[in-house]
Amino acid sequence: MSDAERAFGFLKVNARQAKPRSRGLTEIRGPYYTPVGRRYLEDVLETMGMYVDSLKFAGGSFALMRRQAVRELIEVCHRNDVKVSTGGFIEYVLTQGPAAVDRYLGECREIGFDIVEISSGFVVVPDEDLVRLTEKVRALGLVPKPEVGIQFGAGGATPAEELEAEGIRPVTAVIELAKRHLDAGAPLIMVESEGITESVRTWRTDVASQIATALGPDRVMFEAADPQVFAWYVKTFGPEVNVFVDHSQIVQLECLRSGIWGTKSLWGRVVTYR
Repeated sequence: MSDAERAFGFLKVNARQAKPRSRGLTEIRGPYYTPVGRRYLEDVLETMGMYVDSLKFAGGSFALMRRQAVRELIEVCHRNDVKVSTGGFIEYVLTQGPAAVDRYLGECREIGFDIVEISSGFVVVPDEDLVRLTEKVRALGLVPKPEVGIQFGAGGATPAEELEAEGIRPVTAVIELAKRHLDAGAPLIMVESEGITESVRTWRTDVASQIATALGPDRVMFEAADPQVFAWYVKTFGPEVNVFVDHSQIVQLECLRSGIWGTKSLWGRVVTYR
């Protein structure tokens, strides 16, 4: 959006790469914690759509909706140059066998999804199978978005105490799997927040830094659906870090990226050089 189009365009804000962006990507959560219908989404994207790169259905919410309602939400996104992701629902589909996975991926393509997230927070799947899924999604003309994380049992607001009992994966193994997904054609890796900044007693910021260093910050998107978390990512990796937030947080995040507002530690300190 040009300064001439933006309200109060005479005031300087940090420059943002135009869509389709390769950095500073923002994915927002769609229906899950809040029902999101066509009119609701139209309002969100009418005001802030220029800052949204993709919308993610969480928890398989689309499987509870009328097919036409799902199509309408996807069409609203596409009219606003916003791609649509399935979220990590494939791990539920995996429990129903290969035939169900094939039908699921076919339905994703037919109904208009752009991105298929490949996660395994609740199920134990061989790395080779996950990488094959990335290859399969790509071969179908969809964008694979593998999700990796250190926490066993991640994915559903489980209390920290219960997750602690599950244990964690070595970060070196997580990085190696992510590299294999990238080699298989995935353009971006989603990093699960649980075990790092969610459902933990102390943030494992060292893990986030190791992953970003090993893969490159442009190749990862951090789950950061908490203002304190995405503020830390912006403070650590800069305003062009790729993050996933709830749709209710898009304004707050973009105020931080643009440098016009923020917490005490960031107000007036987030800048870009163009």
